[in-house]
Amino acid sequence: MAQTIRIIKKYPNRRLYDTEISSYITLEEIRQLVLDGETFEVRDAKSGEDLTRSVLLQIISEHEEKGQPMLSPQLLSQIIRFYGDSLQGFMGPYLERSLQVFLDQQQQFRNQLNNLMGQTPWSMLNELTERNMDAWKSMQRGFLDAASQSRPAASPAGTSGTGRGGKKS
Repeated sequence: MAQTIRIIKKYPNRRLYDTEISSYITLEEIRQLVLDGETFEVRDAKSGEDLTRSVLLQIISEHEEKGQPMLSPQLLSQIIRFYGDSLQGFMGPYLERSLQVFLDQQQQFRNQLNNLMGQTPWSMLNELTERNMDAWKSMQRGFLDAASQSRPAASPAGTSGTGRGGKKS
């Protein structure tokens, strides 16, 4: 079954209308569509012009203003310099491929890390805690055994019994 493209209409009042759910949505909800891997287009409600890129750039711009930015002024300056350059047509595909290689390597790293650890960080901590408890119990048993072994040795000499020392053969 072919995946249909979800259409978001942008009205002159800057409101975004999701035709699939018949409701107005926010830029944050469009961001969530991206995170969810949804295929969509943002279209001008009157002209039908594709506004997807400008809306995505707006989302990036808003997130760059908050928190720790991902795009440094130097990187943005270098990208701007490529506009109008003879290599401009190569830059977009190059960045896409580079980012895809980065994402693939990141996924490989996560898979290898999970294989090394064999589990999630929480289960790893639980297992470590269980091993520490087992070691603690073993150490306590060792102390108790040593204490119980030292008691018969402290008994009065000359008494017969089944002492642990026994006779040498």
